[in-house]
Amino acid sequence: MMAGLSRLANADLKEAGVWIRKNNPTAALKFRKAAAEALRLIGSNPEIGVQKLEMLPGKYRVFVLNRFPYVMIYNHQRRPPVVARILHGARDLPTLLQDL
Repeated sequence: MMAGLSRLANADLKEAGVWIRKNNPTAALKFRKAAAEALRLIGSNPEIGVQKLEMLPGKYRVFVLNRFPYVMIYNHQRRPPVVARILHGARDLPTLLQDL
């Protein structure tokens, strides 16, 4: 099973891919592959991410993309799980995620 993407997460994924591709087209392809693998992992193992209760409600978990400074924030209680956002880890996550 594969995790789904919200509209915001889909837009985040596209935006990150465009940003990475500007500097390194090869890295952009690897980013897309890492994101696809993460969606498979989250879909198969919804509890794989970590909870960040200081920042997110309990139904959300955070998964760090392999080899990239991006995180997927997803609802692990949904079946299949749904990724709400895909954000660079250096951004102000508490502010960006306050509406979840």
